[in-house]
Amino acid sequence: MDQGDWLAERFEEHRPRLRAVAYRMLGSPGEADDAVQEAWFRLSRSQTSPVENLGGWLTTVVARVCLDMLRSRESRREEPLDEFVPEPVLTGRYEGDPEGQAVLADSVGPALLVVLDTLAPAERLAFVLHDMFAVPFDEIAPMVGRSTAAARQLASRARRRVQGSAPAPEVDLHRQRRVVEAFLAASRGGDFDALLTMLDPDVMLRADDAAVRVGADSEVRGARSVARTFSGRSKYAQPVLLDGSAGAVWAPNGQPRIAFGFTIEDGRVVEIELLADPVVLARLPPAAVAG
Repeated sequence: MDQGDWLAERFEEHRPRLRAVAYRMLGSPGEADDAVQEAWFRLSRSQTSPVENLGGWLTTVVARVCLDMLRSRESRREEPLDEFVPEPVLTGRYEGDPEGQAVLADSVGPALLVVLDTLAPAERLAFVLHDMFAVPFDEIAPMVGRSTAAARQLASRARRRVQGSAPAPEVDLHRQRRVVEAFLAASRGGDFDALLTMLDPDVMLRADDAAVRVGADSEVRGARSVARTFSGRSKYAQPVLLDGSAGAVWAPNGQPRIAFGFTIEDGRVVEIELLADPVVLARLPPAAVAG
């Protein structure tokens, strides 16, 4: 058997799992097949001899391809549920667990896909890979350009929404942007009372490892504490699209230093992420950074 045939055979062994990952990520059988095919193209062009865990390598490739596809969806809403919905593919941590398989089989279908479609791309990836396919957070973190702790939080936030214990985030980008712009204006103007009106009483401010290294607190809880953190600041912050949602970037002299991810529910900010990881900042469009 030559190298090409051997590689193709190994890939086919992993295809069912790869397609399951892609389908959960994209909600579309056709797009899932496209993502898996792209993984094959990349595998066939790569040097695979140093790869010790081919299944893990392929899962990472498919996840990154799916993340790019989700982020490239612009104002047009996809309608994948009009297509044929296949039977659930039971993999990951539920293998060999009949009760867990039954739960997953009941949950993976049109209803779950509708909820998954409300998640930001990074949340969807973290939840799908960890909760459905048992991928560790330290492997998920570099895929989304976050710290391991931030990746864990993405999955946790998505999990609460899937389980119905948290309302869906504000999905209207125009409304999101108005809230973010008003928040930045109040921050720059030092309007403490205005900041309080825009913050949920239990708002959480979290910083990734890179932001903590440059002086940010790793975690701040409560509206008054978060308002004090931002009051009189954000002079160089500008609105920007981040992971498909309205966010902001602090870019003194046009150089992005910190990105702000906002979770907005019912017109109020319920969570803010401070992201200084260079991988995240590199994804920001130059025009948005320039303001």
